[in-house]
Amino acid sequence: MSAEAFLDANVLLYASSNAAEDKVKRDRAQALMMEAPFALSAQVLQEYIANALRKKQLGISEANIEAMLELAATSIVLPVTLELIIAAVRIRRRFQVSHWDATIIAAAQELGCSTLYSEDFNHGQNFDGVRVLDPFKG
Repeated sequence: MSAEAFLDANVLLYASSNAAEDKVKRDRAQALMMEAPFALSAQVLQEYIANALRKKQLGISEANIEAMLELAATSIVLPVTLELIIAAVRIRRRFQVSHWDATIIAAAQELGCSTLYSEDFNHGQNFDGVRVLDPFKG
């Protein structure tokens, strides 16, 4: 399995957000998701759902969540496995990032993604071949 780009949960949240102040980011996230094939992980989908339900101000409905899951079904979704967790521990130690962030990086690496779209990492940082781009920067 491989994909060129990996999306973090914040991209999915902005793509689904109905908050007026998120319009620019919503448009960018939706365009990004339509531009090219992307990959996700089960962890990213879990984070998306948890935050969509918790952050009521985003106005993400159950229908929005279902639509995102239908879209996710058309992409590669990597399960969280013991091997992925072991790789994440190594990444966490090497790069001094949180375990959750390390698991996202490990998933992107396992899928052969060259780009990780996220606003939660340092824009332009490279994690052994996975370059982070903040799609909302600039």
